[in-house]
Amino acid sequence: MKINRDSLLEALKGGTGQRASGMTKRTLARALGITGDARRELRQILSELTADGTIVCDAKKVYTLAGTLPNVMVLDIERIDEHGDVIAVPVKWDKDTPPPTIIIKQKTGRKNRGHRHSNQISVGDRALCRLKTTEQGITATVIKKLGDGPNHEVGFVVKGGRGLRIRPAKKGSRYDYIPERGAKINDLDIVLFELSNARHKGERSARIIKTLGNAKHGKAASLISLLEHNIPVGFSDKELTDAKALKLPKIDKHRQDLRDLPLITIDPDDAKDFDDAIFAKPDDSPKNKGGHIVWVAIADVSAFVKPGSALDKGAFKRGNSVYLPDRVEPMLPEEISADLCSLRPHEDRACLVAQMRFDEDGDKISHTFSRALMRSHARLTYGQAQEAFDGNPGEVAKPVADILADIFKAYETLRAARARRAPLEINMPERKVKFDPKGRVIGIEVKERFDAHKLVEEFMIQANVAAAQALERAGEPLIYRVHEPPEMERVQGLSDFLPAIDLKWAMGQRATPKRFNRLIEQAREKDLEETVSMSVLRTQMKAFYTPKNKGHFGLNLTHYAHFTSPIRRYADLVVHRALVKAFDLGDGGTSAEELTRLKEISEHISSTERSAMAAERDAKDRYIAAYLSDQIGATFKGRITGVTRAGLFIGLDETGADGFAPARNLGDERFEFDEKSKSLIGVETGGTYHFGHRVEVKLTEAMPLQGGLIFEVLTKPEKGTLPKHLARRRTNRGSSKGRKHKSRRRH
Repeated sequence: MKINRDSLLEALKGGTGQRASGMTKRTLARALGITGDARRELRQILSELTADGTIVCDAKKVYTLAGTLPNVMVLDIERIDEHGDVIAVPVKWDKDTPPPTIIIKQKTGRKNRGHRHSNQISVGDRALCRLKTTEQGITATVIKKLGDGPNHEVGFVVKGGRGLRIRPAKKGSRYDYIPERGAKINDLDIVLFELSNARHKGERSARIIKTLGNAKHGKAASLISLLEHNIPVGFSDKELTDAKALKLPKIDKHRQDLRDLPLITIDPDDAKDFDDAIFAKPDDSPKNKGGHIVWVAIADVSAFVKPGSALDKGAFKRGNSVYLPDRVEPMLPEEISADLCSLRPHEDRACLVAQMRFDEDGDKISHTFSRALMRSHARLTYGQAQEAFDGNPGEVAKPVADILADIFKAYETLRAARARRAPLEINMPERKVKFDPKGRVIGIEVKERFDAHKLVEEFMIQANVAAAQALERAGEPLIYRVHEPPEMERVQGLSDFLPAIDLKWAMGQRATPKRFNRLIEQAREKDLEETVSMSVLRTQMKAFYTPKNKGHFGLNLTHYAHFTSPIRRYADLVVHRALVKAFDLGDGGTSAEELTRLKEISEHISSTERSAMAAERDAKDRYIAAYLSDQIGATFKGRITGVTRAGLFIGLDETGADGFAPARNLGDERFEFDEKSKSLIGVETGGTYHFGHRVEVKLTEAMPLQGGLIFEVLTKPEKGTLPKHLARRRTNRGSSKGRKHKSRRRH
């Protein structure tokens, strides 16, 4: 047999019937039918794949795909699907892709008559399992039941033909529980519940811990999302009391007077707090002709929230503010976030200032940090600032039109430097949910993006870079914002997929932001920008916080920290304290105890950030599902945004809503999943639904409280042929069925 990279990777994925958990060189040779001199070629390919990170080799010389699920892992038993299969997911899943769906294969034997097998499991249990990957997906057998998973879940009460039931709020949950007798609940109540050991006619029951409200309330979607992701709501009495007692600091030897510096704020129309202000002017130094000086002033939260205080402990616990479609769950009380630390126009405010010098090419040549008292000279929206940049300042912008002109000139030089730096440019549309005064969703709109947005963004990036560089040079420990390069396995997946849309990616060259940008430009010429942008986005690692500097791949920067939003991110507050300590700027610097906890803080706030992002996404999904719930049967234009064995994920053009189209509803023929091309392919006709394919769909079901949408695909699959490896799989399956049939006849 002729061996190549693809055939070897297919064997490791389980395409030859072997376990995906790993194979030795000998078992690989046997599986691929390799003998004699071909073994030398096998060793060479294994060496290349190991060197580029596509596969890994352990101490026992077992080869596995990078990122492959381990042979044994702990699973949460999540639900029972419509086919009666017990579905589980990994307890720990740190990747930015959805966790794999795993089917539990239960033993049916009994140790003693009338007693359940000790390893029989139920929904809500947790178990140590042995995994196996087959053509049909991932299955698991229970090694040892470990007990129940997390006790408390968020759900809501549904009323059906069999009375009241408790349905988990998690998207995709279809298994309902019977409330224990005596539970005082009503239809659509939002509840915190735990699974009990009691059963009724084989169904698991749930114990109501607390009723949290009713889903008929206009803001139920946000409340459910916050509760589901364990996000703290509200503040302690001590925090509120301490916040109300705070006073604005005065000018002293550590705080200079910058109230005459014409700093301005530029924010969204609906912003409630303003934590950053900017100003720029041409540099009058003869040594820096054509250069600019840029000031970025950030609310000085460290002046009010001291290490170890009640306010500090509360802010650390939350980690960040959470921005939901209809509300904000702030990290700090409003007395701080919307008053003392909100840089409102014409009011004195404490700030920490980055003053940066840029040369005529837009490259930063110096920076300094100081504490100050400032006074914003204007509060502008992005739209108002853009009109001024375009030469048409409105009434609000007219008094500061000259200031805005200087700011924009500085940005033009920074923009040129950014273009040379070539950070990753993925421009996906951002959508906003619109509400009426009663809190009902009345529409979904795409947010406009102006040069004014990019200007503020670039000024903030440069201030973040300056903070990281300044602290590192001062030898002061800090928390970096890190974004690592994409894993080889993910880039390989992109490379495998691109030929399906007549594009390519050479794996021999290093992955860089510039290469990804060039690929997106090529896709734009083929009207495939959104499809390829989504693919590129999925190759990227998640950004996180750490005391170790590993650079920022997406921004193409070697030093990066978060400095510009201490009102809403605890990471920025930590950086502010480090700057105060490093440059002797007064009280509120990093404490000795805090220095010993930087790793713990980094891990915690990385986790709270993931929870916040998930809650924000889920709340938006719930509101969009509510908006579409009265349009059952309507048809929509969209695009396939994900492909799995179970079906297709569809993103709608107009609203950006995400939903699912089950594979069983795609037509009369059976569809096979082809991982390499990210497609579902009909086994009879070769008709193909692939990632990025434009489709028309009909909405068949909407689940507002879970944020789920179910579609029926109306568009026929694209014409194609069944790939050889799927054809072989089909032939082998047919042969296997035939052998089984003959065997039954003989016996």
